[in-house]
Amino acid sequence: MHEEQQLDYNGSKIFYKKTGKGPSVVLVHGFAEDGTIWDKQVEFLKNHTQLIIPDLPGSGKSNPGQQFPNGRIYIIDDYADIIKKILEKEQVSSCIMVGHSMGGYITLAFAEKYARLLNAFTLFHSTAYADSDEKKAARRKSIEFMQKNGTAAFLKQSSPNLFSTATKIHHPEMVQELIQRYDNFSVQSLVSYYETMILRPDRTNVLRNCQKPVQFIIGEGDTAVPLEQSLKQCHLPEISYIHILENIGHMGMWEASDAVNDLLFAFVNQVSA
Repeated sequence: MHEEQQLDYNGSKIFYKKTGKGPSVVLVHGFAEDGTIWDKQVEFLKNHTQLIIPDLPGSGKSNPGQQFPNGRIYIIDDYADIIKKILEKEQVSSCIMVGHSMGGYITLAFAEKYARLLNAFTLFHSTAYADSDEKKAARRKSIEFMQKNGTAAFLKQSSPNLFSTATKIHHPEMVQELIQRYDNFSVQSLVSYYETMILRPDRTNVLRNCQKPVQFIIGEGDTAVPLEQSLKQCHLPEISYIHILENIGHMGMWEASDAVNDLLFAFVNQVSA
């Protein structure tokens, strides 16, 4: 049974779920997602861990809340601060954090600011590198498209690119479910996330200086975070666990849920031991 919680941050209500018992694991969702993206992992891991699953501001039940009273938009560090507040409220002094895509950027910011609270972390289809000029231009083009055509049209266009060719052929229903589940996002929220990601700094230094275990879960067919870029960062931490999911794109928690569950469970056990 999920225990829904909330806290106030900067005048916004932040919702999160807590479930299970055992070592504390925080699951941080990515762009155009909310905490429900992890449902298949939660169902498995709740029997072995205490899970904390936030909806970031602008996502799920934590909506709206994409800017401060003075008009400044959230930056990646703000999301890391929110997770710290959640841990304080739950009296969690150490955890393992798993960040998907944008959630990985938040995890790295958290590791930079609050390393003492982390036993380990997982970059799940994510990268410590800042956006290239090409990537920034693509995000700005997407912002223009969303502002002109709306969220549903944007997700219909972009969501298929998050899955591998094999998944699109054999499980087209996954693509449709992703589109339909999140087509009620506000344009404001998604634009804010994109602007936040464009502004984020390179955090490869966090990996270089990290003495805690870092797990990399990589999709062989991930076009959002290409295999070559993922592999470039894997040697940076002192202790790396590297897993490549064959014929999987950017949505491994759905495309290869059983394999991902096993990898996360094994990592938690290894770190906790």
